Amino acid sequence: MTHLNTGGTEVGATAPALSEPRTAASAPYASEPRVVAARAEMVARLEEAGDLHPGPVRDALLALPRETLMPHAYVRRSAPDEPPRWELLDWSRSDHREELLVLLHSGDGVSIQHEGEPILGRVPDVRSGGAMTAMSSSMGMTANLLQRLDLRRGQRVLDIGTGAGVTAAVACFICGHGGVVTLDIDRHVSEAARARLMALGYQPAVVTGDGLAGWPGPTPYDRIFVSFAVPRIPPALVAQLAPGGRALMTLGTSSPSWPGLAVITRTPTGVVEAGLVAVEFGHRGGAGFDRLFLSAAFRNRITSSEGGRTRRSRLEPPTDTDRGMWLALDHLRPGLVRDFSAEDLTIGAPRCGSWVRARRVGYRRWEVTTIGPRDMWAEIHDVAARWRAAGSPHTYRLEIGDDGVQRVASRCGALSWALTDASHTGTGATGELDPLLEKGDSHAC
Repeated sequence: MTHLNTGGTEVGATAPALSEPRTAASAPYASEPRVVAARAEMVARLEEAGDLHPGPVRDALLALPRETLMPHAYVRRSAPDEPPRWELLDWSRSDHREELLVLLHSGDGVSIQHEGEPILGRVPDVRSGGAMTAMSSSMGMTANLLQRLDLRRGQRVLDIGTGAGVTAAVACFICGHGGVVTLDIDRHVSEAARARLMALGYQPAVVTGDGLAGWPGPTPYDRIFVSFAVPRIPPALVAQLAPGGRALMTLGTSSPSWPGLAVITRTPTGVVEAGLVAVEFGHRGGAGFDRLFLSAAFRNRITSSEGGRTRRSRLEPPTDTDRGMWLALDHLRPGLVRDFSAEDLTIGAPRCGSWVRARRVGYRRWEVTTIGPRDMWAEIHDVAARWRAAGSPHTYRLEIGDDGVQRVASRCGALSWALTDASHTGTGATGELDPLLEKGDSHAC
């Protein structure tokens, strides 16, 4: 979800714990065989992909009527390179229900708000232009993170970035909602989530405010979950973490291509320990996070090699699974965006117009085409050499100093960088920025 600096208001209250969602009058379709089957099939796919394992998170997802939390959702009716046109599907309409059933249980992210609009009481219609401003993240990433969070009965949980309320519902199912707080910057999102969680029989504290400041409710919290990317760890959230507690959040730059997962714990004696794990998928940045994109025109120039310089190289580029290297590249050589839809290794720097494309043409032979002031092929191999010299780390130490300084470092300290408040934008002349993240440009959700 998004985040801005605003005052906070509470729109919900706590109530006695309730472990099972109510599904009779409030969710009349939840027990229909096709709805139950859709949930079971989604869970089975998550298990097959390795994103979900037997345990309380699996039990929660099997029991959760997603159509109650997301009775309205948007589908894009325009092609990726066309101006966006969105249609709002409504579960109460029989002609929408089948498509919405598939969408909600596909495992993909689900868009629920357009341009900050009120969510309750909307009329299904087509929206043109603009952007989606609230969503439910992809279920594979969500399930994996919720399992890493290790939710347990009776814990106090702060869920930041309420979205559709899926994380809050799972926390209520597992922990009991008496200690669950879910916070969002948008009051429309908070109001809708509160109403829909109540329809399931859950009454966590649903509040509106700045997620970076946390919430002074039943602190300290045993678990803190942030569902938008941050450029550095918010000190307020560290301060609100209980001894024995754990916090998870995506840490990234302006590039959506190579996220890191920050795992912060506080020992029983009160010592804060943290690590940064290179991951394939991460949450998108919220409002104010300067995100970079590769426009359709930019990608077309790369495809046509317009103005590019081509040479042969025997240097082998790092593999996609060398995520620790790509994470380091993102921070040490900022401003790069990977086109994951391209057949060949393709990376652009939209701020200055530089790009590189590397194509295998034989054993240890690569055809490398570049353009622009940045030699990204050299940048990649420079960071890769430093990464290998540091032991090819996949996980880094995350140092959070009392003086506000935050640094990421390999265990031996040979590879490190500082975190700043501003997301990186790279250097060079002004480049092209897409108003929307286009499918295939990113591994962010």
